[in-house]
Amino acid sequence: MRVTVYAGSALGNQAIYQEAAAAFAKQLVAEGHEIVYGGGAAGLMGVVADSALAAGGRVTGVIPKHLVDAEVAHQGLTELHIVDTMHQRKQIMADLADAFVALPGGVGTVEEILEAWAWLILGRHGKPMAMLNVDGYWDRLLRMICRMSASGFLREQELGTLASVGDANEFLELVSQWEPPPPRWG
Repeated sequence: MRVTVYAGSALGNQAIYQEAAAAFAKQLVAEGHEIVYGGGAAGLMGVVADSALAAGGRVTGVIPKHLVDAEVAHQGLTELHIVDTMHQRKQIMADLADAFVALPGGVGTVEEILEAWAWLILGRHGKPMAMLNVDGYWDRLLRMICRMSASGFLREQELGTLASVGDANEFLELVSQWEPPPPRWG
């Protein structure tokens, strides 16, 4: 399975974020899975790539030309796709994915996982989706998702489709039991 991992280009201000990113990547590799990610060497993105590679895993990066210098594209990946735009990056990462997970990160990470989730809700894919909820990082977003449902903007069967997981084992369990929501229209 290829897992698209969205993660911050910064390390965050707590060591637990780096530790969780490294452990998550190593466990995926130990279970025989590949990683697809944003192609950078910095931040949690770099931790994920370095940890997976050190464990003998395959890592594919996808990065736009204009970010190659800004993010210092990772030079040791199994495969690196350099694309023209962020839109191409997100599309290729989604196309390569068998499942998606967001680790802690900033606005880019949030935008990427929410766009992939919107595609799921709209029926563009049926792939499993999760957020690695390190030290409660995603708690407020999870509450907002519950509010969307309570307010009538998210169907009940869509509520658990962007799930919270605590580690790679929980993520893999989620994937093994995954059933996409029924299409909204059709």
